[in-house]
Amino acid sequence: MATEKRVTLPSEYDTLHVGTALYEAETGTIRDANTWLGTILKYPLEELRDLSVEEYTANTYSYAAPEFKSRLQASAAGDPQQFVWRAKRSDGELIWIRIHLSRQPFCGPEYVYAEIQDITEYYDTHHRAELFWRVLRHNLRNEATIIAGNADAVGSNPDAASTRKAGETIRRSAEKLGGMAESVKEIRQAVSGTVDRRVRKHATTAVRAVADDIEEKHPSAEITVTERAAMWINVDDAFTNALTHALDNAVVHADVSAPTVDVSVGPSPNTGRVEIRIVDENPAISDAELDALSDPSMATSTSHGSGIGLFVMKWCVESLGGEVAFERSGPRGNVVRFYLPPDVPPDEKTTQP
Repeated sequence: MATEKRVTLPSEYDTLHVGTALYEAETGTIRDANTWLGTILKYPLEELRDLSVEEYTANTYSYAAPEFKSRLQASAAGDPQQFVWRAKRSDGELIWIRIHLSRQPFCGPEYVYAEIQDITEYYDTHHRAELFWRVLRHNLRNEATIIAGNADAVGSNPDAASTRKAGETIRRSAEKLGGMAESVKEIRQAVSGTVDRRVRKHATTAVRAVADDIEEKHPSAEITVTERAAMWINVDDAFTNALTHALDNAVVHADVSAPTVDVSVGPSPNTGRVEIRIVDENPAISDAELDALSDPSMATSTSHGSGIGLFVMKWCVESLGGEVAFERSGPRGNVVRFYLPPDVPPDEKTTQP
């Protein structure tokens, strides 16, 4: 019986500082790759071979293996492809990659050559700039207009009640401006942070610490934290900031005097990552705000969160190699999910939670 001949990349490709791979067009399976692709996806070279698209696609995003395979087949038919993909490394960390697909003379017609680059830093910087311009252009301008208009009212209206009302409006707008500035600072800290500042913690313990702070700030609120399984994560200030915004929003935007929030911690059923699930019974987050998360250039003011709180959650969690997902839980209520790369438990003899 004849042995199937494995198609391979030229050995010179191992010297490149760009990931390269040969894909089987029909199945989407990697048949060969260079060492740099292993560095990008954090897989040993021998595991990259025969790796399927599903295994390194962030399947909680709107990126699906059938689309990837469709692009492979289009490229094999003579239509080169270039696109951005959300990839999942072997350790669960999510990154952005840019992929170029084309036919090459050294491989047969059933194979497609790929060049793959890690563009996470560029991608994050680009969208962060879009977000900051959006804040400056829209949110700050709106609040400044409110302050200016009410300041005029204070100066021209002798009625004490009207003056107090205008003064209160000025105070609220000033607080919003301060909140925006704080949110921008939290995002900047998250994206400029380094891995060596992170600390491995028991996931439920880390969540309960933030929940306790929110309950102390809002004594009428009840936040229940349930552990579905013991898991460990690497955290820093970005984690605290993201979870603080999520829980604070769930409490502040409740329309009852004693809001309740349910939080569960455990493995994601699809990916094995750490899932922190936050459920409230509040009015739904608007479609406009959720759409703006994927397109920061949209001129839509944020109203559900504190200033740009939803963006803080997104950027802070993504800075940890994770992602945030939002959904509605029926006619009322929101579900916010944080997905974070898991870590192995420390030696309990030498490290405490």
